[in-house]
Amino acid sequence: MKPATLWFLPMYFPARLIQLRKALDLTQQGLAEAAQLHVNQVRRYEAGTAQPTLDALIRLAKALHVSLDNLVFAEGERGPGEDMELLFEAVSEFSEEEKQIVRSVLAGLVLQHSARRLDAPRTTARKQAVPVQADG
Repeated sequence: MKPATLWFLPMYFPARLIQLRKALDLTQQGLAEAAQLHVNQVRRYEAGTAQPTLDALIRLAKALHVSLDNLVFAEGERGPGEDMELLFEAVSEFSEEEKQIVRSVLAGLVLQHSARRLDAPRTTARKQAVPVQADG
């Protein structure tokens, strides 16, 4: 019996890998050599019959001169939405002092959000707990 394969990469990964390889005018063999992988592995990744390890993904990203995000995520799948991109673009015009203030504010908001998310299960559990009454 064939072992089950867990698929963690998006279904478009093989097409994205082919697109990036061809954009650099590389053959499968050329990409394999640049990434220090066996050509059969590159063929399997492009055919969608195998998924690369994290180490292989890093090697592929370096060989293709792209970030890991660019290699495995669709355009716009990760990162800020268009409205936030416009705000960040405006912030790029700020002085370094103003940018530091924005960083501090954002870091505080992210920390606050994370704390709420981590505390939510405990708060819910406390609300659902049934109080025990002592016999009296």
